[in-house]
Amino acid sequence: MVEKDYYKILGIEKGASQDEIKKAFRHLARKHHPDVNQGNKESEDKFKEVNEAFQVLGNEKKKAQYDQYGSSAFSQEDMSGFREANFNFDDLFSDLGIGDIFNMFSGGRGRRRQREDYEEGADLRFDLEISLEEAFNGVKKEIVVPINEICKNCDGNGAESNDIETCDKCKGSGEIKNIRRQGYTQFVSVNSCDKCRGIGKIISKYCTECKGRGKNEKEKKIDIKIPKGIGHGQHLRIEGAGELGRNAPDGDLYIVIHVKKHPNFKREDENLFLEKSIGLSTAIFGGNVEIQGIDKKLNLKIPASTQSHTPFKLEGQGMPFVNSKGRGDLYVLVNVEIPKMNKNKEKLFKDLFDKS
Repeated sequence: MVEKDYYKILGIEKGASQDEIKKAFRHLARKHHPDVNQGNKESEDKFKEVNEAFQVLGNEKKKAQYDQYGSSAFSQEDMSGFREANFNFDDLFSDLGIGDIFNMFSGGRGRRRQREDYEEGADLRFDLEISLEEAFNGVKKEIVVPINEICKNCDGNGAESNDIETCDKCKGSGEIKNIRRQGYTQFVSVNSCDKCRGIGKIISKYCTECKGRGKNEKEKKIDIKIPKGIGHGQHLRIEGAGELGRNAPDGDLYIVIHVKKHPNFKREDENLFLEKSIGLSTAIFGGNVEIQGIDKKLNLKIPASTQSHTPFKLEGQGMPFVNSKGRGDLYVLVNVEIPKMNKNKEKLFKDLFDKS
């Protein structure tokens, strides 16, 4: 029979106390328990091995035998029994403040029901459309947001005059839990209580104001300040402006900005793009062209022999950087317009280009 190092299996030193042995086993049992590793044969075997080590080292008498003679102190049948041993998981994990094995693996759903008057306010989203000019300058807006407030008539419980009782079937938990043990494994199944529909309470008469919902829809006016340079798809967060909580923090309001398309400008981040048509003579001989920027008129110098679709950059004439004094650039793409000509002008141009 192969000698087994139970201390190594639990990851502890030979002189470990019973508290240290129990702590090490708890950690490994939670990690490899079949309920959280369903269908994983490797975890199942590891759990059995850990269980075997704990059955020996967690018992002072067996531990003393093992320390003196090693695993050879036990027969093959003994060790097989250790691996399959059944014990009370609830007692083992109770000092973790978890209550039972189900709460450990389900995230403690039972604990969250201990305060039925506690409900955090929900976050809200509001989509707001603004113009490019408003995004450039920044703007103040008043918005109207529909929110759900806790019903003041029933204090959110949905019952008229506190006409509400704890469900006698689920004892107020809203859940029916069935536990079945098979060997070392504990199987837990949970379903919503069919009597109270998972609420935990039974209302014989619903609140006349909220009709049992516990909340009433209201409209809330909120003043907001949109900063200069805000971009399409960016959002503002207003803390505590969401739905009201009950003995808990209120939710937040997220305002998502949508910048409308502009008839002249295109935007990429903090840069603006504009197309400008110029006459043929300006393109040939050069000259100055007036450009309407996002906030003022600008002068663009066109050099001689400018080709159509030539881009020009005007530094610092784009959108503002949010929370900064800097600005992006304005890119102007010039298009050369070819004028319509009569026969005399056509002949004049042909003669001119034939001689060139």
